[in-house]
Amino acid sequence: MVSLQTPVCEFGKPAPDFNLPGVDGRSWTLQDCIGEQGLLVMFICNHCPYVKAIRERIVRDTRELRNLGINSVAIMSNDPSEYAEDSFENMRRIAEQFDFPFPYLFDETQQIAKAYGAVCTPDFFGYNADLGLQYRGRLDESRKDTAPAGVRRDLFEAMKQVAETGQGPEEQIPSMGCSIKWRGE
Repeated sequence: MVSLQTPVCEFGKPAPDFNLPGVDGRSWTLQDCIGEQGLLVMFICNHCPYVKAIRERIVRDTRELRNLGINSVAIMSNDPSEYAEDSFENMRRIAEQFDFPFPYLFDETQQIAKAYGAVCTPDFFGYNADLGLQYRGRLDESRKDTAPAGVRRDLFEAMKQVAETGQGPEEQIPSMGCSIKWRGE
C-alpha cells in the first residue's frame, strides 16, 4: 500500500466535466452536482484505511457545507478487480451504511481521476461557484487513524471561506492517503 500526498493547489484550474454512474442508479454530470457557491469533488474508496478513518467526518462536513451552498460528490476510481471491497455493489452498501449525503460515482475507466490529477484516496478538490479550483488539501489531521475530536477542520473551514469569498486559503496542508489503484499496475 503506497502512501502519497496531494500536490499543491492550482488556483483557478477548471473542474473537468464527467458523466458517471452513481450507486443510486442514475448518471451524474458535473452540472448535476454543483451547488450555488461551489462544489467539493472527493476521490475516495471503500478499502483505504485513510478514508475509513474519516468517513463519518466527511458525512458531517458535507452536510454542513450543503447548508452553505457547497455541494459534494464522491468518485471511486480504483480498479475493483484488485480490491473487491471497492466493487460497485460494495460502494452502494457503504453509501447506504454511512448515509452519504452526496452522489457516490464509479469511474470505471479511470479517465476522470486522470483528468483531475487525483493521486490518492482521499483526494479533495474544492471549487468555487465558477468551478475554479480553490482547495486541494486535507480534511483534518487524521491519517490512518481518526484524529482526536476538536481538531481543526481544514477542509470545512477552507470551503466555508470559498462559499463566502470565492477564494480558498493560501496555506493548505496536503491530503495523504493510499495511491489510486490504476489498472495494469
